[in-house]
Amino acid sequence: MEKGIFEGLKVLDCASFIAAPAAATVLSDFGADVIKIEPPGQGDPYRNLTNLPGYPASPHNFAWMLESRNKKSLALDLSKPEGQAVLYRLAAEADVFITNFPPAVRARLGITYEQLKPLNDRLVYASFTGYGEKGAEANKPGFDSNAYWARSGLMDLVRADENTTPARSVAGMGDHPCAMAFYGAIVTALYKRERTGHGSHVSSNLMANGVWASGVLAQAKLCGAKFQPRRTREHALNAVTNHYKCRDGRWLILSLLNEDRQWPTLARCMEREDLITDPRFATRPGRHARSLELIKLFDGIFATKDLAEWRRILDGNGLVFGVVGILDDIPGDQQMIDNDVLVPFEGDTMLTINSPIWVDGSQKVKPRRAPGIGEHSDEILRAAGYDEAAIRQLRASGAVA
Repeated sequence: MEKGIFEGLKVLDCASFIAAPAAATVLSDFGADVIKIEPPGQGDPYRNLTNLPGYPASPHNFAWMLESRNKKSLALDLSKPEGQAVLYRLAAEADVFITNFPPAVRARLGITYEQLKPLNDRLVYASFTGYGEKGAEANKPGFDSNAYWARSGLMDLVRADENTTPARSVAGMGDHPCAMAFYGAIVTALYKRERTGHGSHVSSNLMANGVWASGVLAQAKLCGAKFQPRRTREHALNAVTNHYKCRDGRWLILSLLNEDRQWPTLARCMEREDLITDPRFATRPGRHARSLELIKLFDGIFATKDLAEWRRILDGNGLVFGVVGILDDIPGDQQMIDNDVLVPFEGDTMLTINSPIWVDGSQKVKPRRAPGIGEHSDEILRAAGYDEAAIRQLRASGAVA
């Protein structure tokens, strides 16, 4: 079994929905020993996400499979003093503690940084919130749909034009990029610990990550830039950085930034060499001035062939473009498979989505199935020094399940 670069790193994942536990998943991919702490009974509420209206019907709990692979589950009631005592014992030996409870909830459960730090000076305490840990909204619950996508301006910015409704996000769309930022914060703190010998408190939040994601235009606003109304696809300012519908209903997007050099090649790919010297389009200023006319022309040309044929033609001539992917493409995407973007679960043929970073010379562990509620409670308690009588007593108190 692969061990990974974080072999021996002990992580307590006391979080839910989605960014914070996903950061723990990345640590587990590189070999960290991650204990998922969840309440007895129903467990982490995230287990029930796929039962909500609108989610795809599946015999598999796909969301839980993704975020909780490789982890061990300890069902622990942190509202009970006995449960808090177990957490304190685990925290004293842990390297990383991850939570996304709001500050007020952390205080109520006895798991603030100030309470855990005296137990373990080397502990990296990582907290994730919706809107940051200071100010009037510090305890306000946030999801990526509102704190990341809506608050940052992204929801408004990606509208087709100012007259269409704001664009809805999809599940986890902001959470997973946020998880990578949070992972980076944790690893930075681990590096600091290597240099100083001391742990620290690191944090991140959905709102900050959302503004970072929209940073180019957000910075423009901070600089007092003047903005133009967003144009529809049909009224784009540049036809060679626009998207087009193919004969089979699939879409592609041209991204020809080196326009002067690539324009003749594109015209030949379209079997319209006459456009190269057409006085309307022969120069960059001309193409931009007549972008609406050129877009209509391209619409007709791209509609004559299926996406697969256009991919072959454009790829074969070295032109930069992208396929507007659909979920049906992903299971058979050979480029994703060749680059370990999609990897099989251990002992299974079912694929899962790999974390998007690799380190030469350090193998990731093979993804192991996500745990059941409290599946590893006894194992974890024994490793922490509890004997069988103490474990029975904890179960009798309801603090452990």
